[in-house]
Amino acid sequence: MVIGIDMGGTSTKIGIVDEQGRVIKKTSVKTTLYPVFTDYVDALYTALLPVINEVGGMQAIKGIGAGAPNGNFYTGNIEHAANLPWKGIVPFGKLMSEKFGLPCTVTNDANAAALGEMTYGAAKGMKNFIMITLGTGVGSGVVINGQLVYGHDGFAGELGHVIMDRQHGRPCGCGRKGCLETYCSATGVATTAKELLKKDATPSLLRNVEWDKITSKDVFDAAMQGDELAKEVFEFTGKTLGEAFADFVAFSAPEAIILFGGLAQAGDLILKPIRESMEANLLSIWKGKVKLIFSQLPDDDAAILGAASLAV
Repeated sequence: MVIGIDMGGTSTKIGIVDEQGRVIKKTSVKTTLYPVFTDYVDALYTALLPVINEVGGMQAIKGIGAGAPNGNFYTGNIEHAANLPWKGIVPFGKLMSEKFGLPCTVTNDANAAALGEMTYGAAKGMKNFIMITLGTGVGSGVVINGQLVYGHDGFAGELGHVIMDRQHGRPCGCGRKGCLETYCSATGVATTAKELLKKDATPSLLRNVEWDKITSKDVFDAAMQGDELAKEVFEFTGKTLGEAFADFVAFSAPEAIILFGGLAQAGDLILKPIRESMEANLLSIWKGKVKLIFSQLPDDDAAILGAASLAV
């Protein structure tokens, strides 16, 4: 068995995966509770130890695979991640290996999701696709000719930091302005809702939520109840994603773009405007060729399974 770790900006999901690719045990840790990285590693150990003991102890575990924002496959480090509590370069793989006494392989969280989808999910059999993770940030894993693209330094495929508005863009955690994830992440959706609420006096269910506590789930819930302002938020988000996807297609000509993460659960609310916007902006040679599909792995297992595959 191996351990698969899906590190998100808000929470970290952990699974024990058996040789058939089944997640047999799960636990989680709140990422944001640990501003000191060594405390976070200790928390992972504390959360995992009883689960590991349930499956036969540490001797039953072959290794650890981890998907983390800005996780570098080559070095095992997390480097300058915009959506994590720890800044600079963090030797995640080294510290985990020392703590658990097991080898630990690290990659970008979206790359891990792409590996999981390619091995077990919607991308099974595909050799050219792009995985887009829509969570606290916007991540991406690019697969070309059946292989993940890492680039010379391990950081290729940061499509969430393609700039959508250079003149008046929203500030991003990476230090720049106008990045895709400032508009199309869960945080970006909440920000768009607040901007629209401030812009005019349109009646909206979201006006019943405390201003600084509006979340993407609030926007989704309102949209599902027919709230026009909330639906406008998803239209804007989908349009922005579609424009970006049209550019991504020009880079790698994927068979499909697969959507994964919390916002993907919005279904047609987000898929319809993405598809319309992407098709409107694609070069004619790609119109109607690129599939837009949701992850087929349940309960966010794609990233856990992908991360676990690194340890096999």
